[in-house]
Amino acid sequence: MAETNATVNQKKIDDCYMPLVHSNSSSINIDDSLSGVDDPIPIIDFSMLISDDPDKQFKTTQDLRNACLEYGSFMVINHELPDNLIMRVYEALAQFFDLRKEEKREYETNDPTDMIRWGKWDGNLLSTEFIKMVVHPTFHCPTKLAGLSEILQECIKRMRELGVQLLRAISKTLGFEECYIEKRMKLESGHDFISANDYQVRLNSENQLGQPPHYDTGLLVLLLPGESNGLQLEHHGKWINVNPQPNSIVVIIADHIEILTNGKYKSLLHRVVLNKKVRRISLPLFLGPSLDTTVSPMPEFVDEHHPPAYLVKTYKESLETNQYQVIDGMSCMKNVRL
Repeated sequence: MAETNATVNQKKIDDCYMPLVHSNSSSINIDDSLSGVDDPIPIIDFSMLISDDPDKQFKTTQDLRNACLEYGSFMVINHELPDNLIMRVYEALAQFFDLRKEEKREYETNDPTDMIRWGKWDGNLLSTEFIKMVVHPTFHCPTKLAGLSEILQECIKRMRELGVQLLRAISKTLGFEECYIEKRMKLESGHDFISANDYQVRLNSENQLGQPPHYDTGLLVLLLPGESNGLQLEHHGKWINVNPQPNSIVVIIADHIEILTNGKYKSLLHRVVLNKKVRRISLPLFLGPSLDTTVSPMPEFVDEHHPPAYLVKTYKESLETNQYQVIDGMSCMKNVRL
């Protein structure tokens, strides 16, 4: 009997989420418990990071450096995104996900080159509904819901500005002038996409994961984490529950920062555990280089004791290596490590 498209598609998704061999995972012995621990993750006060007070700025930059080295993630507060804009984004995305399935199927596609992709998975490894779209340098958005495009465009514009500012600060933590990464990765024409996720309440579901353990491609992931818990980060062999402060943004170091720094700042393993009491909608922005940018370890991190650990590829080639093309954000590391 021939396999149905749904079966084939689920196998593809399950394969995508198979455990990855990764530079910082060889010694990981993670407890399989899904409860996680409530250890805090670093908090970066953005207002202090851009403060005119050099002492405050210096201290916060050092805090950022430590967060990148020790955690690969941090929570940003006082980031200048208006609270009411964030709430409107969550409300607009909920309205989209609540549309009839027939209305959303216009964006259901298996072609990873499409600029908008909608899908819903409820299989052995993954239970989520998502809408993915390329948002920079050209903005794409479904037109099924009045006002969605305008709200998302405004929010993503502000999130992107924040991401560029954070990359400037990260450049400084590495000892470079602040625009070094920005210029080297051609961020003005950077390839960015979002993947809004709807994790519905599943009281009777055996599946407890919304996203299995994985890494992300790109430079940074800026996440509006939703109004309930679910995200967990790997840290020293245990899962940390991310308990977001109201209207905070969670930032995750992604693959291409690891490549640039030749492994100094590592891409972060993370997952999503389903909340069985509260619906959770999240919005990650994947901030990436331009598609034609060659990404390789920066010369300053290569010497006889630290040879290049990654293949030289353009960002587009890295995305296409895993057959995810330009819209999916799965890790490329297993195909670029030497």
